Amino acid sequence: MKKFIMAAIGGTLAGTLLTTQIAGPLIAQDDERNASIYEQLDLFGDVFERIRANYVEDVNESDLIEAAINGMLQSLDPHSSYLAPEEAEDMREHTRGSFGGLGIEVTQKEGWVEVVSPMDGTPAFEAGIETGDIITHVDGENLFGLTLDEAVVLMRGPVGSEIIITVVREEVDEPFDVTIIRDEIKLTAATVRAVGSTVVLRLTTFNDQTYPNMSEGLEEVVAEMGGIENVDGFVLDLRNNPGGLVSSAIAVADAFLEEGEIMSTRGRDLAESERVNARAGDLAQGKPLVVLINGGSASSSEIVSGALQDHRRAIIVGEKSFGKGSVQSLMPLRGDGMMRLTTARYYTPSGRSIQALGISPDIVVEQPPRRPETDEEENAALERFNRSEADLRGSLNNDSLTEDQRRQIEEEQAAAEEAAKLRDDDFQLSYAVDLLHGLTALAAAQ
Repeated sequence: MKKFIMAAIGGTLAGTLLTTQIAGPLIAQDDERNASIYEQLDLFGDVFERIRANYVEDVNESDLIEAAINGMLQSLDPHSSYLAPEEAEDMREHTRGSFGGLGIEVTQKEGWVEVVSPMDGTPAFEAGIETGDIITHVDGENLFGLTLDEAVVLMRGPVGSEIIITVVREEVDEPFDVTIIRDEIKLTAATVRAVGSTVVLRLTTFNDQTYPNMSEGLEEVVAEMGGIENVDGFVLDLRNNPGGLVSSAIAVADAFLEEGEIMSTRGRDLAESERVNARAGDLAQGKPLVVLINGGSASSSEIVSGALQDHRRAIIVGEKSFGKGSVQSLMPLRGDGMMRLTTARYYTPSGRSIQALGISPDIVVEQPPRRPETDEEENAALERFNRSEADLRGSLNNDSLTEDQRRQIEEEQAAAEEAAKLRDDDFQLSYAVDLLHGLTALAAAQ
């Protein structure tokens, strides 16, 4: 017994000695690190005071501190930044779906401002601004070296005022100017329409209104079509949708999934990782689903398309998406400002990160450039070329058709002509609609 007690005491002493031997250097390292941080903060204070005392002109201390905060955040990644009180209010308006400006989502690329996507129906969209355009100047002022928020401030202005932006486009040899009239940007987060027997859901952004607009519009259009039995399938159009609220993206993905993971996020502390799962219920009631994406589909758009792709719930059609796989948190600061800080990466249900890679479509379909309008002579030539037997004078009637059969043929011909027109207007959407028709015909034949 005495030996056992001695052994236990010896073990305790050894453990104490071992703990002291390990913890001692760790505490010393922590103290050294803290001392180094305090030295760096003292250095910052020294530089700040020297600027105030010796710079060639008077400086605004608040502007200096904001610039230092911005520099600190922007050294981390392109999406972390400081929002002054006015900019923070703009951000709140943006998530509510109404704000002033040109109607483009931008990011920073090697010191320049790059267009992520123009928003449907906005001044920038109407002026022909495209995903991937680099904006180098605003009204002749060079944007290189400015923070992203500073560049955005230059592009904003009173509704009705004119702005000239200088654009560099990959396939154009020289930079060119684009004149745009600023307007209030009122985003319709989601619109729903019928194209033949297909329901097209167009989402332009992810804000508080996206899911309500989508679900209400879907219900109305399906009712107008006479019920879900008359619907071939659904097209979810996420092209040029730059993202927005992650909670909105989760709601949209959940709308078409009965179960399973939608996404997961992982930050620096793996213990704080989160997984979000779908709840039962599918707005499309199991009908085929095609998702359209392109290079302007970013962030929340990629969460939705990645989840639907991994669960084999949708066929992804179009072009590779933007590749923004990080999550930003908006943190209120004193003085009504905000900090936008990257706090996590998100992952699709299969565990893949799309950061800098994007979502690859199941079927790659590029949008061809718009063809110029044909002139009257070409149109007349096309009409002559497209004549059929029925157009010839004195041609025989087809007496083998009933009136119902004739009406059905005419309806099918009208639908085919409408499809051909859609092919000219929007080839990618036309492809998605044709794909759904094919899937429905295949299912009916089995």
